[in-house]
Amino acid sequence: MDFGLTDEQSLLIESVREMMARGNYESYFRECDDEGVLPQKAIDDAVELGFAALGVPEELGGTPCDDITKFLVAEEAIALGWPSLCWVNQSLEVDDILSFGTPEQQKIICELGLKGVKPFTLGFSEPQAGSDSYAATTTVNERDGKLYLNGCKTFNTGANCSPYMLCIVRDFKNENPTRDFSMYLMRMDSPGVKMSQLSKIGNNMMHTYEVYMEDVEVTPDDLVGKPGMGFIQLMKNYDVERLMSCVYNIGMARCAYDHAARHAATRVQFGQTIGTFQLIQEKITDMAIKIENMQNMCYKALWKRMNGQPINIDASLAKRYTGQAAFQVIDDAMQVMGGIGYCDDCVVSRLWRDQRVYRIMAGTEEIMVHTAGRALIKAAGK
Repeated sequence: MDFGLTDEQSLLIESVREMMARGNYESYFRECDDEGVLPQKAIDDAVELGFAALGVPEELGGTPCDDITKFLVAEEAIALGWPSLCWVNQSLEVDDILSFGTPEQQKIICELGLKGVKPFTLGFSEPQAGSDSYAATTTVNERDGKLYLNGCKTFNTGANCSPYMLCIVRDFKNENPTRDFSMYLMRMDSPGVKMSQLSKIGNNMMHTYEVYMEDVEVTPDDLVGKPGMGFIQLMKNYDVERLMSCVYNIGMARCAYDHAARHAATRVQFGQTIGTFQLIQEKITDMAIKIENMQNMCYKALWKRMNGQPINIDASLAKRYTGQAAFQVIDDAMQVMGGIGYCDDCVVSRLWRDQRVYRIMAGTEEIMVHTAGRALIKAAGK
């Protein structure tokens, strides 16, 4: 078992550090968070340095690399303060379309990804269908030789800045719901698409929307994958999305830890640095243990995926653990920093707001118990 970095990984991580040091983005990210706008200047810088191209096939203009390399780079950027939902490498979207899309769809999505543009928003959740995916009722119907989407999707991240939606629809043709969903790549500027922004407590640089579709026309060429296989494809998507959220959790936890540890080493109270007090040392120690555990779980799962092994259990376990552990690390970092950690001028306060959703999105931590628990008990009974 090798825990060392390859030369390529070391160079890429060093490039991230140089970009973040040169850009001096902390005040810029704070300004963008206050104003609720994308950090486009930083995105453009990262695109220019080639970080958006990682993982995109060479024949589509990208730079081939493995999953661990892509995620190490993302972790480093977020650990240095990059807002997680705004990272430029569109790994999830590219992976989805390379797995199930047509050559033309792959070309379109990868071209957008290379520009650092979020190619599509994920149209999975509906007001009545969150964790219960089978309750989705968005439909595609044929009329006069044309196909029309009707329904409502919610919690659509970046719907305002994504040219497309990867929309899952119910076919209502198969009694087995697992085989009764299909996916379509729908243009967000199509007639019949309306959006309503959701007000939320964090991730202010990347907005979230409810999207309404009324007779939105699509074509058979917009189908992603096979008819009736959308739910199966969705499950594959979840494995990747969950591991991605784990990496983001690790990055945010590392960022909070670094700020808290520096504060403990320099903040003087009662004539000595607060890092000399055992209660502070205990927090810093437990934070470091949790970060180490998160990294080990996440990168082991990524290694298994790269080696063709199933990761449905690993992804669920890592998603549940990293979501909880990262929040605990960030919360303890705020406690170590005291009042300053609760102020908007401190990046820890943004992390505290931004990370909380990772215990909900891509499958709640309760659903992770459901998915992992069943599989673990089934495996034990064999």
